[in-house]
Amino acid sequence: MTARPPKLLALVRSRLRLRHMSLRTEQAYLGWIRRYIRYHGRRHPLDLSELEIVDYLTHIAERGAVTRSTQMQALSALLFLYREVLGRPVGDLRAVVRARAPTRLPVVLSRDEVRSLLAALRSDVQLVALLLYGSGLRLQEALSLRVKDVDFARREILVRRGKGGHDRVTMLPQSAAELLRRKLALVQRLHARDVAAGGGRVDLPDALARKAPSWAAELAWQWVYPARRRYTDAVTGESRRHHLHETVIQREVRRAVLEAG
Repeated sequence: MTARPPKLLALVRSRLRLRHMSLRTEQAYLGWIRRYIRYHGRRHPLDLSELEIVDYLTHIAERGAVTRSTQMQALSALLFLYREVLGRPVGDLRAVVRARAPTRLPVVLSRDEVRSLLAALRSDVQLVALLLYGSGLRLQEALSLRVKDVDFARREILVRRGKGGHDRVTMLPQSAAELLRRKLALVQRLHARDVAAGGGRVDLPDALARKAPSWAAELAWQWVYPARRRYTDAVTGESRRHHLHETVIQREVRRAVLEAG
């Protein structure tokens, strides 16, 4: 029996992971490709030309009212689809109507406002916010920190696969150091309980799950901000724990903003 060829979106996902694209980029690209296919009546992208690409990108700019950066992300997703997955070059797209970039002034909090906001935050979320503010971490970078990425001796935090897929080192602020030590002590105790209950494993990046599967149960690879609940991996059947979801932080910050006035 001849195996069926993989579906288009599965091919896109596989190629994105081979390129070590972030999960957020993967989700965004797949979303744009789905919408592009639906817009053209679910026709296969190989049956569509540059005219259809221009039509779609113009449509989302004029009717979807997206920003210029969002339109560029959609363009990048379609270029990836054609060039990297389908192996077809893309011709002239200069006829695309560009989305207008609105001029917006950023909201900048004063020092007193920052202190009030941080004071209104609770437990883990306060520590996450201290790292965002004091270390310059993005939210997803802070939530995906592992125990081994924190170096108290050097007062450093190692950010793995940050924006653009690059590693970088940033400072560990003094205001967060002691709170982080206490947090890691709690993580160690939680991990010990998970191991005793037959769990204690986390996802490993890239090919480490195959090359060094035992690392998934080591303390060094555990999340600094583990989720409150465990889950069962659909492939391995193992009991695992993911890191906190970003919406947990966003909801708590929203609450603190309202409380702090």
